[in-house]
Amino acid sequence: MARLDALTDWERRPRKFMRVGLAPMQDLMARLGDPQKAFGAVHVGGTKGKGAVSALIEAALVRAGTRVGRYGSPHVEHVTERVSLQGRDVDEATLGRALTPALDAYETARAEGTAAAAATWFDLLTAAAFIVFREAGVEWAVVEVGLGGRLDSTNVVGGEIAVVTNIGLEHTEILGKTRAEIAREKAGILKAGAVVVTMLGRDDGAGRVLQARADELGCRVIRARLPPDATIEETNAALAGAVLDEFGLKGGRGRSGEPIGATLLDSKTRAAARLIGRLERFDIAVGSSRLAVVFDGAHVPFNIAAVLRDLARAGLASRCVAVVALAADKDAAGFLAEVGRRASALVLTEVAGRGRPAAELNAIAASLGLASEDQPDPHSAFRRGIELAVKTGQWLLVTGSFYLVGELRRDVGGGTQ
Repeated sequence: MARLDALTDWERRPRKFMRVGLAPMQDLMARLGDPQKAFGAVHVGGTKGKGAVSALIEAALVRAGTRVGRYGSPHVEHVTERVSLQGRDVDEATLGRALTPALDAYETARAEGTAAAAATWFDLLTAAAFIVFREAGVEWAVVEVGLGGRLDSTNVVGGEIAVVTNIGLEHTEILGKTRAEIAREKAGILKAGAVVVTMLGRDDGAGRVLQARADELGCRVIRARLPPDATIEETNAALAGAVLDEFGLKGGRGRSGEPIGATLLDSKTRAAARLIGRLERFDIAVGSSRLAVVFDGAHVPFNIAAVLRDLARAGLASRCVAVVALAADKDAAGFLAEVGRRASALVLTEVAGRGRPAAELNAIAASLGLASEDQPDPHSAFRRGIELAVKTGQWLLVTGSFYLVGELRRDVGGGTQ
């Protein structure tokens, strides 16, 4: 990890300056014997829901008896969360053994002056994940796109099945200013003859872009359909179920000989697929009372609106106090406005690297007429949030950044989930 952390990590830096292009990753893969060709891939892109959909597909395939791996990002608490085998995070030794040849290949490329000399932190970790999968003999890997799609490091996989969950305005400085422009980048994961699973309809602007690209490549498009008021969990399950049904159509069979399909997504499978930092609730002791604390890494307006809607359905319909941090490239005004619909008070904080300063977030909140205060230190902000929530008899929401969630989740590690 010390060698890896010496490389440029665009997850922690302003994204508008990041390198785009697959040449470094392609060179790196060739030097490592193209590990990404050793398994079939379900390539999962979209603005939100990628991680949850990926985890559901993985858990169901494990249940069916398929040898499967999953690669996702970002991690919440530990880097090993990004690479899993059979539904379990790899251990440090396994990841370390895979990172070593990837780093060695990178250093050789630097010495020789080839494209992989420009490989980044994410490139090397992606390469290590593919090495782990090859060495473990996985049949299928569920691979989550890091950012965008067309030029993302993961786009060296075959992607026999591609998922595009949804399209929202995010990373506009890189992907485009409109949903249609962003859709073109995300549709870049489509490969000739692949099957595409999406929630985007033909009458949606972004959906039309996706359909046009699918038509060009001879891809069959499957649209998961749900009512407009479907929960986040129901939406993710519908997408994952459509992918699993496709496995069944291709002849995939479970342990008992039955076709693989959406029926695998029962309560046991869904429980196995739950990821930390997504709609995650702890009830912590504060004096003689209990306080409900919810952690969710949502960081775009439409997603936090859905999170708050689903929490209301789950019994948290009352007002809350929110502790929020956001990266500098996020729609801060739109996000804070959505949170402010339910929060009586905002405590604005910040995370290292790409985080927007707490004082700047506070100024934006004030311009929206929201009750807010800034506290740059996340732990101090969390304590202040608890104080305000207890004082007003409300619940506490921690949101806006997976890095914030990872930092503060440790503070309630002994709580009852």
